[in-house]
Amino acid sequence: MGKKKRTPRIHREGRNIIVGITFLIFAINVPMYMFMSHWTFAVTLLLSAALLVFVTYFFRNPVRVLEVDDPNFLIAPADGRVVVVEPTEENEYFHDKRLQVSIFMSPLNVHANLYPIEGTILVSEHQKGSHKGAWLPKSSTENERSLVVIETPNKMQIAVRQIAGAMARRIVTYAKAGKQSHRNEHLGFIKFGSRVDMYLPLDTDIFVTVGEHVKGNETIIGRLNS
Repeated sequence: MGKKKRTPRIHREGRNIIVGITFLIFAINVPMYMFMSHWTFAVTLLLSAALLVFVTYFFRNPVRVLEVDDPNFLIAPADGRVVVVEPTEENEYFHDKRLQVSIFMSPLNVHANLYPIEGTILVSEHQKGSHKGAWLPKSSTENERSLVVIETPNKMQIAVRQIAGAMARRIVTYAKAGKQSHRNEHLGFIKFGSRVDMYLPLDTDIFVTVGEHVKGNETIIGRLNS
């Protein structure tokens, strides 16, 4: 198993936002410099710079290329903290008992989502919903969300659910039904705080625990038993 890292870059979902904020900062600060006191201009410039730094940091996209020898390894689909590892009833697609692993992403985490395993994408669908705190258990079934179901070459099925949170108001899903999922490729993106749930076969070996911090496309969270 090998791992390579390259220079971080800005995610495509944030480029237009960053450009727009830059123009807005320019439009606000030029008149402030011309017509307001130096103190007022300095405070405004400082706040503007802080906003630009935060948004740029939020949309960072560190390129992580992971090579694994075992095709049954499950790679973390997101950065964040593991908040759930437990059996649960999955009633939207599988309608049976599954092992749920959930990762909560704070606004400071990288928000790109990646494929956890290779296979065929059977389902990619979006559902409207509320915007409760993504750390709440009910967010899995009541919040706005997208579901992606992947079937491995060994005919095992897993589901990845992107969940919007109280701040996250837009889920972007690149996965398309009928296409292939590949390691090191993006499944989607969620803006400003959110959560990703995985629904796995009950006999899956899990290598992470609740409270543990994981990195997308870097941390191996488990292994399917085929």
